[in-house]
Amino acid sequence: MANIKFEIVKTIGVLSESSTGWRKELNLISWNEREPKYDLRDWSPDHEKMGKGITLSEQEVTQLKAILAKED
Repeated sequence: MANIKFEIVKTIGVLSESSTGWRKELNLISWNEREPKYDLRDWSPDHEKMGKGITLSEQEVTQLKAILAKED
């Protein structure tokens, strides 16, 4: 598998933390030196390891917010 470069541009927030210290985080991340996108996934305490997650564009995050607002 090829190396994946990433840079956490901005930490938006932490949704939860497990007893092992892994945290489910929402971050703005640049993958392979591309434009940053919103990213939701589990991270090890040192951010050296990551779990599977989802990456969303600005437009997708806006749409998700609208959908969640309808649920209130």
